[in-house]
Amino acid sequence: MSDDKQSSGFSWFLAGLGLGALLGVLYAPKSGRETREDLASSAREGTEYLKQRGREAADQANVYIDRGKAQVGEYVDRGKEYADRGKSQLNDWMNQGKQFVSEHGGRVTAAVEAGKQAYRTTTGTATEPTPGPEPSHS
Repeated sequence: MSDDKQSSGFSWFLAGLGLGALLGVLYAPKSGRETREDLASSAREGTEYLKQRGREAADQANVYIDRGKAQVGEYVDRGKEYADRGKSQLNDWMNQGKQFVSEHGGRVTAAVEAGKQAYRTTTGTATEPTPGPEPSHS
C-alpha cells in the first residue's frame, strides 16, 4: 500500500510539472528565441557580475594581507628592539659584576690569607695541613 501511495504521489508531481511547463509556454510574453536570448544575456551579465565581485574580493583580501604583513613586520622589529635592549642590559650587568670582582677580589684573597695565617698561628702549625685519605669505617 505504501508503494502505491509513493508512485501515485510521484505521478501527480510529474503531471503538475508537465502542466506548469505547458502553461508557461502558452502564456510566455516572448517567443522562444527572445526568451533564449534574454536567458543568455542574463547569464553573461551574471558571469560578469561574479567576475567583478571576485576581483573586488581578491583586491580586498590583498589589502588585508598587506596590512597583516606590515603589522607582523612591526611586531618583529619591536621584538628585535626589546631583545637588543635586554642583551645590552645583561652585558652591562655582567661588566659591572666583573668590575666588582676585579676591584674586590684582592681584598677577598687577602682576607682568606689572613685567616689562614691566623689559623696557623693559633694552632702552631707552620704549614697548612694537606688532606689525606679518609680512614675507612669497615
